[in-house]
Amino acid sequence: MSAPRARVVRRPVHGVLLLDKPRGLSSNNALQKAKWLLRAEKAGHTGTLDPLATGVLPLCFGAATKFSQLQLEADKAYEAVAVLGVRTSTGDAEGEVVDARPAELPDGQALEAVTRRFTGPIRQVPPMHSALKKDGRALYEYARAGEEVEREARDVVVRELRLAPGDPTPEGRPTLRIFARVSKGTYIRTLGEDIGTALGCGAHLASLRRVATGNFELSQCTTLQALEALAEGERSALLQPPECLLTGHVPVTLDAENAGRFLSGVRRRGDWPDQDAAAVFADHPRALLGTAHVRAGELIPGRLLSPIEIQQILSS
Repeated sequence: MSAPRARVVRRPVHGVLLLDKPRGLSSNNALQKAKWLLRAEKAGHTGTLDPLATGVLPLCFGAATKFSQLQLEADKAYEAVAVLGVRTSTGDAEGEVVDARPAELPDGQALEAVTRRFTGPIRQVPPMHSALKKDGRALYEYARAGEEVEREARDVVVRELRLAPGDPTPEGRPTLRIFARVSKGTYIRTLGEDIGTALGCGAHLASLRRVATGNFELSQCTTLQALEALAEGERSALLQPPECLLTGHVPVTLDAENAGRFLSGVRRRGDWPDQDAAAVFADHPRALLGTAHVRAGELIPGRLLSPIEIQQILSS
């Protein structure tokens, strides 16, 4: 009979871990693994990556979870490989082949034309194999039940698109390497399929890697394997402070009296210009208090940290 597993004693952890998610693991499973390794009480991610996809996945702990929504709005950058001439039921390598035909690598002129066509504002029909909900159910639930439901096309923006010939598959199929920097809500699987359709041969993604989200890049990330190999104190040292999620916010600093009132949800008056997004700090000791916006000289509280969270961050 095996010995009972030791109970993990949770602790307050505040910050952001930039994870390079491995292939084959869901975003939630990656989050739970990191949460267990850090013994964190509260955790959340900033939008999911498909199990097939790898790359940048910011994980938020404690006070940082209050600002995780901001990363959902951020632009993302991806590198992908599309196999030409083969379409699958899911748009990626995990689906069943639904069509296969001979295909050749397009010439430079054809690639330039397709690049121009799919750069800028475009409309996409969300794939059936996605977490987008219709009538309270995720689309992938309908797909697994063999049902096709109507989806409305959505407006997204491809801010940058680069296409180049890739290495052929073991079966000799031609491939395209895709780099895309896109707005929120853009499906790269759908983009790959649409590019294949535009080239007249169809395509599916063999691999997908997110290389950036907002200001976070792959070079800043750690892996679960590396995290597991560290001592607990070294793991915590990898966390970035919660304010790393607020890089687009204008900093506002308050003295002790005004900081206390602001934390109680009371508006403060000052000579600040109007701002839609402000990150508010106490001056001594310097500590993040939360977010706000400014209208007509009034600092109006948004998402606030609790005094306990602030003290825990300062103590760590």
